[in-house]
This record gives sequence, C-alpha cells and structure tokens, in this order.
Amino acid sequence: MKTLIHDDFLLAEDTARRLYHEHAAKMPIFDYHCHLNPREIAENRRFNSLTELWLEGDHYKWRLMRACGVAEEYITGSADEREKFKAWASAIEKGVANPLSHWTALELARYFNIDTPLTSETAEEIWRQSKEMLAFGEFTARQLILKSNVTAVFTIDDPADSLEYHRALAEDSSFPVLVCPSFRPETAVHPDDAGFAGWVGKLSTAAGIEISSYTDMITALSLRADAFEALGCRTADQSFGCPGFKRSSPEQAQAVFVKAMEGAPLSEDELSAYQSQVMLDLGKIYHKHSFVLQLHFSAARNCNSRMFKRVGINAGFDAIGDSLTAGSLSALLDTLDSEGVLPKTVVYSLNENDNVRNASILGCFQEGSYPPKLQLGMAWWFNDNRSGMQNHLTACANQGVLSGFIGMLTDSRSFLSYTRHEYFRRILCNQLGQWVKEGVIAMEDEALGRVVEDICYNNAVSYFGIKPRA
Repeated sequence: MKTLIHDDFLLAEDTARRLYHEHAAKMPIFDYHCHLNPREIAENRRFNSLTELWLEGDHYKWRLMRACGVAEEYITGSADEREKFKAWASAIEKGVANPLSHWTALELARYFNIDTPLTSETAEEIWRQSKEMLAFGEFTARQLILKSNVTAVFTIDDPADSLEYHRALAEDSSFPVLVCPSFRPETAVHPDDAGFAGWVGKLSTAAGIEISSYTDMITALSLRADAFEALGCRTADQSFGCPGFKRSSPEQAQAVFVKAMEGAPLSEDELSAYQSQVMLDLGKIYHKHSFVLQLHFSAARNCNSRMFKRVGINAGFDAIGDSLTAGSLSALLDTLDSEGVLPKTVVYSLNENDNVRNASILGCFQEGSYPPKLQLGMAWWFNDNRSGMQNHLTACANQGVLSGFIGMLTDSRSFLSYTRHEYFRRILCNQLGQWVKEGVIAMEDEALGRVVEDICYNNAVSYFGIKPRA
C-alpha cells in the first residue's frame, strides 16, 4: 500500500531537503495564534478517541464531510464516536490533494506512528490502534503540546473572560510551555451584534466598573488589557470590516453606543463612524501595552442561515468575503500612525488576491523601530494550503522582507494541528530550493539555513517580545 508521508514529503530537490532536514525540522514552535481552550491545557484534558481529537470542533473536516454526502448526524449530530470516525474516513479518502489529506496523514504518522492511509477499509484497524495508544498518559493536552516541541501558546480570549485558567497556568511551574492570553475585543468592534448589550454587562463585571457610556467601555477595555498583560499577553486579535474608515469622534461613537445598548438598528454610516473611533481607541491601548495587533478581514460569516440556526457559529458555514478596501486599510493605518499609536501589526486577508495590494500598503508605514514592523499575515483558513502558502511567500519576497517574516500560526482548535508547522516548513524549504535552482537566490546553504530558522521560530520570538519558558 502506498504511503503519503516520507522523509522528503513535498521536498522536490536537494537544496530543499538540506534546508528542511538540517534547519527547519529542528526548530521549536512559537504558536502566536490558536484557538486551543486554555481550560483544557490547565486541566490537562485526556482524549479518549480520535473522534474527540479530530472531529469535536473541526469545521474544516465538517465541510469536507458534508461535501462528500455525509449526513449531519455523523458530523455534529448524535451518532456514536466510532461511526463519526468511520464517516470521516469515508470522506477523507475522497479528498484527493486536499490539504486535509496531508494533515490527516501527518497527524497519524507523527502522533500515532501510523503510516497506513485512512480509508473506509482501514478505518476499523486505525480506530483500534489509536484507541489502544490513547489509553496511555502521553495523549493529554499538555503532553501533545510538549511532543510537538512547542515553547509558547497564545490562545484567543475575550476581555470579559475571567482568565482563571491562564492564572492557573502562570502559577504552574511544572508545565514548561508559556501559555498566554490574546486580547480579542471582537464584540466591542461590532455594536450591531445581537449580544452587544449583554457582553457590555460581562465586561463591566470583569473590569469592576459600571459601564454607562462609550468612554466607560474604553476605560473597561483598558483595565482588562492591564490584567491580560499581567498574565503575559503580547497581542490583540480582531476582525475588521469597516467599509469606509474615516475620522470620527467619541461623541459620534457615544451616540451609536446608546442605540446599540437599546438594541436599535444601526445605519452603515453609524457603524462606520463607531468602528473608526473604536479602532483608534483600541490602537491607543495596544500601543500603550506594546501589543501586536493581528487584524483579520474578508470573511463572510454564517452564509447558510438554515444551518446556522441549527448548528451555530464556527461550524463550517463561513466563506471568503468581499475584500476590505485599500482606502479603509490605508486610512486605518494612517490614522494610527498620525496619532503616534500604530502598533506592530499583522494583516491577514482571507482573499489571497489581496496579498500584493496589502503588502504594498504595509510598505508605506514601515519604520525603523522594528524590521519589518508591519507584517503580511500567514496564508489563512481557506488559503492554508500549498498554493496559498506559495502565493503568500512570493508576495512577501516581492513586496517586502521575506527573511523577517514571523512564520506559521496554528489557527486551530485541535492539539494535533501542530503538524501544520511541519507542512508549512516543508513548503517554505521547497519554495526556497526552487528559487535557488532557478537562480533567483544566490546564497550559501548556511546563510539560507539561518533565514529558514528565523522564519520558522526566531523571528516570532523577537517580534512578540516575550521569552518562552522552555
């Protein structure tokens, strides 16, 4: 039976192989953006099956299963674990060249030493083998992180969160991996969200102050940023979709805040005015705390209203949306820069056609405090694949400083997803090797190897300005 994973998987020629095996493979992982649950890390959750590890919340897999005709009962429904696993096996064997087929094979190989392809025919045996291995202690949340050679994990956390599990992890010296919260004020930027008023109440409780105005909300967010920083937070993460970013004022934001708290509908102009002001005020908070701003946009959320009502958010019904306009992105950066509060910023667009445009805009705001201060974010979500990564690397090289790129992020809810870093590193080394072969790069292996090591790990450590425990 043919196997997909071998030593030179995705490495087409000698330079690529040397770069990967001598430089990339040995580097630790600095996971600066993920959706792992800090409670599961703090409590060291034990996993009982591959269904729990793979299918419990992975909407990437759910989408493929639906596309392969799997009934919802076997995806988010009440079918038992073994049947859900077999349904996944029946889907992935049809996913020819889909990155999920690569990730599945890598995860089986790296964590279970299973190189047999997952198919309908092999599903029962792989289920049995994995169940036997999962019975041992090495398949807990912490052990999986350690096995993956991870030194730091940044989870995504709401300012209204208690941070109790991060506090427990910070006090636990037995776990040598740094686990820090990321400041994600998503609801603060979206007053049109049906849960906005309820969230403001939770923020009020967390910050310990009454919130009766827009200014109070910003004060509460600043207080929570203090608490986040005390637990090691080095980054803020949020989406941005303001169609017409423009100079606004606290007074305009206050008027919108009042309407939002009453549940009144907001016009597009009102929403733009509010978002423009809140982004400036958040930028001031990030600059004060030296938080890196990770800015995501161009996602169309909950496209299937029927299934959204049935299954809920983050269940595989999102898509690539309209691009944020160049005018809005440049106006946001210019406003923050003009106020002297532009933080280090990583810009992620879900539309890969934006890569060159966004990189060119970022180039207008680079300055000497850190090289490069503004980063074109890693190929993300629907672009988290071979062609998406290649396109991203090319845009970074053509429009900026590829050697200063901060590398891969996990962006996952699964403790097995650290193989995505291996996947990226192989693609990176193969791309560099191809450029060497074509004469685009003329560097000695050792010098190019240092570039690889920096992209894989060192640049992220330096950029986020925090020293891992390990």
